Amino acid sequence: MKKRVRIKDIADKVGVSTGTVDRVLHNRGNVAADVKAKVLKAVEELGYERNHLASALAYNRTMKVAVLLPNPKMDPYWTQTDKGVLKAAKFVQNYGLVLDIIHFDLFDPTSFANCAKIALKGKPAALLFPPIFVKEAKWLIEESDKLNIPYTMINTKLNETNYLCYIGQDSYQSGILGARLLNFGLNKGETVCILNVDYSTKSAHHLLEKERGFRKYFSKQGNNKISIVREDFESFDKKNMFKDFLSDLLKKNPNLHGIFVTNSRVYKVVDALKEITNRPIKIVGFDLIDANLKYLQENKIDFLINQNPNDQGYLGVMSVFKHLILKESVEKIQYLPLDIVVKENVKYYLKKQKQEELML
Repeated sequence: MKKRVRIKDIADKVGVSTGTVDRVLHNRGNVAADVKAKVLKAVEELGYERNHLASALAYNRTMKVAVLLPNPKMDPYWTQTDKGVLKAAKFVQNYGLVLDIIHFDLFDPTSFANCAKIALKGKPAALLFPPIFVKEAKWLIEESDKLNIPYTMINTKLNETNYLCYIGQDSYQSGILGARLLNFGLNKGETVCILNVDYSTKSAHHLLEKERGFRKYFSKQGNNKISIVREDFESFDKKNMFKDFLSDLLKKNPNLHGIFVTNSRVYKVVDALKEITNRPIKIVGFDLIDANLKYLQENKIDFLINQNPNDQGYLGVMSVFKHLILKESVEKIQYLPLDIVVKENVKYYLKKQKQEELML
């Protein structure tokens, strides 16, 4: 086994004190240029590897990471992401990484922009956020680039940006998966709907990618001749309006027998449909929130695709930790698995969620 090189070994080789070597390694100055050069040469020759974790503990320094997240009280999906961030926060605080968690209004781009300004004013060492609002997120990215602040994106990936890493689903592949699952319950010539139950859907990159993957799958089926319609509905909290919208959708498409809901609000679709029709409709949606799980177990949702929001939050923080504290390279794109959850295997995922909550 290769003997580990110590600071004392470097000091003995150069003929200086361990304190001098320590100042060179941590770039704290007060060392003559020629001595510094000799120390660095010895470091290279001896193959010294710095223990960054030990250094972080020894010098008791803190680095702040600004975490922008939607207010978890506004949507159960983000409750899970918030829990993942908090779980990681407990670990990284032992090594001087402090999280400044700032919650913004999930439905208000101005709220995101204001919170982004607050985050930057705090001069963080890094940023973590979901770029839900494209225009405002691009402004934050531009400012971060100017200030040389590394940033990690979760849930939604904006292309052509200089991000440290992205952690979340492959939206295009999740669209393909949604189409494949829905196709199991369709007959030749029937109609399916891609339904975006969200705000600002027309420019949302991740929703557009899901749609592209969904259409690509059915375009390859050829003989099935499945018709695809896309619909967006923003006023999803107004139940009567939503019911009217879905009633109109069914009247316009009498052969509609499948709906692919592109986010975790699939339960709202089931809520409305059960009051307006008895038509058999296959439904595929996302995420293991309580309302979705209830309908999955009642066979009113056929498949749920788990986007692992808890892991997005946890791994997002740990990637920043790896970059800032361990000084290690971070995988730029970290796609999480797209778990297919049905009534028969849901207990496994519920057990996993409970175990994660107990670790908080």
